[in-house]
Amino acid sequence: MRHFVLFFLLVLSGSAFAQTKAISLEDIWQTYSFYGQSVSGFNFLQDGRSFTRLENNQVVQYDLKTGNRTDVLVDGSELEQEIDNYTFSSDESKILLSSESEQLFRRSSQSFFYVYDRKTKVLTPVFAEKKHRLATLDPTGQRVAFVVDNNIWIKELSDGKMTQVTTDGATNKIINGAADWVYEEEFSFAKAIHWSPDGSYLAYLKFDETEVKEFTYTDFHNDMYPEYNTFKYPKVGEENSIVSLHAFAIDGHKTMDLLTVNNSPEDKWHYIPRVQWTTAGDQLTAQRMNRHQSELELLLFDLDKGNQRTLLTESSKYYIDAHDNLTFLEGGKQFIWTSEQSGFNHVYLYDIKDGNKQQITSGDWEVTDFYGLHDGQIYFQAAKESPMRREVYVKSLKGRDLPRPLAGQPGVSSAQFSDTYDYFVLSHSTINSPTTVTVMDGKGQPVRQIIDNMELKTKMKTYGFQNVEFFDFKTEEGTTLNGYMIKPANMDPKREHPVLMHVYGGPGSQQVMDNWRGQNMIWFQMLAQRGFVIAVVDNRGTGARGEEMKKQTYLTLGKQETEDQIAAAKYLGAKDFIDADRIGIFGWSYGGFMALHCILQGSDVFAAAISVAPVTNWKWYDSIYTERYMRTYAENTDGYDKNSPIHYADRLKGDLLLVHGMGDDNVHFQHTAEMANALIMNNKQFDTYFYPNRNHGIYGGPTRLHLYTKMTNFLLEKIGPKAPVKEKSLPVIISDN
Repeated sequence: MRHFVLFFLLVLSGSAFAQTKAISLEDIWQTYSFYGQSVSGFNFLQDGRSFTRLENNQVVQYDLKTGNRTDVLVDGSELEQEIDNYTFSSDESKILLSSESEQLFRRSSQSFFYVYDRKTKVLTPVFAEKKHRLATLDPTGQRVAFVVDNNIWIKELSDGKMTQVTTDGATNKIINGAADWVYEEEFSFAKAIHWSPDGSYLAYLKFDETEVKEFTYTDFHNDMYPEYNTFKYPKVGEENSIVSLHAFAIDGHKTMDLLTVNNSPEDKWHYIPRVQWTTAGDQLTAQRMNRHQSELELLLFDLDKGNQRTLLTESSKYYIDAHDNLTFLEGGKQFIWTSEQSGFNHVYLYDIKDGNKQQITSGDWEVTDFYGLHDGQIYFQAAKESPMRREVYVKSLKGRDLPRPLAGQPGVSSAQFSDTYDYFVLSHSTINSPTTVTVMDGKGQPVRQIIDNMELKTKMKTYGFQNVEFFDFKTEEGTTLNGYMIKPANMDPKREHPVLMHVYGGPGSQQVMDNWRGQNMIWFQMLAQRGFVIAVVDNRGTGARGEEMKKQTYLTLGKQETEDQIAAAKYLGAKDFIDADRIGIFGWSYGGFMALHCILQGSDVFAAAISVAPVTNWKWYDSIYTERYMRTYAENTDGYDKNSPIHYADRLKGDLLLVHGMGDDNVHFQHTAEMANALIMNNKQFDTYFYPNRNHGIYGGPTRLHLYTKMTNFLLEKIGPKAPVKEKSLPVIISDN
């Protein structure tokens, strides 16, 4: 059924009218006309001078310096397989291929895996009977481990012999070798199998989720009865999985039980967020944390000697973020670690034997990614020049030299280094310029550009993209906040314009960064063409400005963030070119939570809000994320209740659009249903859109086009430009498809 058609006049000067094309929703979400180029399936080879890419169902080798194609390592069409992804064995003699991949949750999938022997040209299926997960070649290239039906298997590639490592796997009860839902989502990993450096052991985590309560959502597929999807989802204060760490010895097929954390109040330790081998084949490390995630221990297990000891401990009056910045130096006597213990995230060098540490980087700035260590030097990314920028640096591990920028230009730079560190691939963008990808030498000098995105840059000029402007202001509370703004072309500074603010605002996040912002930015440019001013502000609790800035929202998620967004709206509303009566806000997930708070607690400031997939009370969200920032509901009832938009439903004055996917495994539809109930019980009118079978991302087919059409029409109808200027104009039609 075709919905209403909304006409209005898009005002353009005569010259702009002649040169600028109007951005359409179909350009953004149907033809994806503004998608930039990217490098798919990129891998450095060990020679340090070659790389491979996945293109046209082939793994193709290129020369780094010249860019010339030098070899086709695997041709999927000849093998009659569609290659989804690939990884090399340690000696690069074999390639592990995945095909027919099927997404499970955010980071997990199942596929058919194959091992391709480059010398014999033989393709060996790992497990032909059904799709499986997390296939991983051992460092010797002789065997592959994988997970099927929640059990771990090892296959010998020489003769096809199969060894079943675990036998107790069962759906919604026991998971071996793969993370449960909440670990996958909040500790950011799905794979829980780890080969030792010499291939003599396979370490793995077991998740006993028997006592974890289940959640069910409904999918509708035109059948007589819907499909019910039930899985284990621990909510605030509820039982989590009992997690244990084990090591399986290839010789002798013996399993060692190394560590268990459980839900008992008597047990201080509750989580095992990371497992990693040292450079030795018999020494394994594991991080364990308490339930509040305010204490951490790094443990070392010596498997041959059968003992364990603690390498380091950390504690915080707030919480500690789990990370992957643990690197062991050759020789096994020292390791690299990053920590916020100085108030900013920095690099430390620890002695394994006595635990002594040395701070390698320091200052009122943050190390944001650690790339590695080579020849006595560390390579890392940092927000050294500004919280809104990222540079790539190198620094001596033991010297007093200052970090030297390898890529220090304004914007956001990230790097991927070759094994020899003679070259790295630099990805760089600014908020006004899409990503470029360049091969750089070890001194930071450009060798060759792989991607320039010139086609997209030309298209941006054709469509009249407006430069994004950064700004900052100080709130009444005294905090300086960073923001960016997009103004309509040829804006009359004496004419008042509506504003759409965009917010995420969650702990450690950033929206105000000088990097290419993707599809939402294109939509913002479209709205600017239609007369909106777009503004984005990072509130307290966001990242790259030190621990105190990030963690001051502890126990009160939503409070300071809402105060800051309201302050930002007032700051904007005081400007001559802003109509203070037509300020709207849009957010998704944590941003949806924030949009609700703003339209309710800031009802005299915000005229409209779009809230997509919002959390509406943290007591309905998962245990690991929520308790990290809020503790449990029993411990912090006021913190939960006072910062739940459910309890402010009576304050709604403006226009609200509430959107949710009914198949959302992350922020359950329950959140929006309860918000709707609260609004109904307070006799508040609102618009709502729900998307059956769609998950937290709300996508698939024309779904995004459908959603953004609704959101665009909502904004135009509720707070759109009041009247056209008397100049040459262009009619624009926006319709629901």
